[in-house]
Amino acid sequence: MKYGYARVSTEDQNPALQLAALKKAGCQKTFKDERTGATTKRPALLRCFKTLQDGDTLIVWKLDRLARSLRDLVSMLDDFHQRGIHFRSLTEEINTSTPGGMLIFHIFAALAEFERGLNYRTHTRRDECSPNARRQTRTQAETIPAAD
Repeated sequence: MKYGYARVSTEDQNPALQLAALKKAGCQKTFKDERTGATTKRPALLRCFKTLQDGDTLIVWKLDRLARSLRDLVSMLDDFHQRGIHFRSLTEEINTSTPGGMLIFHIFAALAEFERGLNYRTHTRRDECSPNARRQTRTQAETIPAAD
């Protein structure tokens, strides 16, 4: 059986695009969470994991909807493999039922972890700045050379 999993992190995000893509992919049942992906303790995700059985396929719209860290992704994938469960990510076109799909999964998972590290570093530096600090910008006169 094909199962879908969708997740949105904030209230202003809409899961409609994910849900439509999962339906089009043939998911008979879809689980949906509306919370951050930084934790694996999401109610719908836990229900999904309990439901999955040998021969089932879990489909997500995008890799980062399932997990936000390489460690969590690899752990979930290993669990799926041991239980005979296949995994597909529609956006990245990953299908772990093939050797090529397993290779692509690990490459994209590493890139997703790298991107998360960059985002974390950016937010940390921004938070380190004083809330009263002025943003320094060049004036128009400094950026446009004078005509001779």
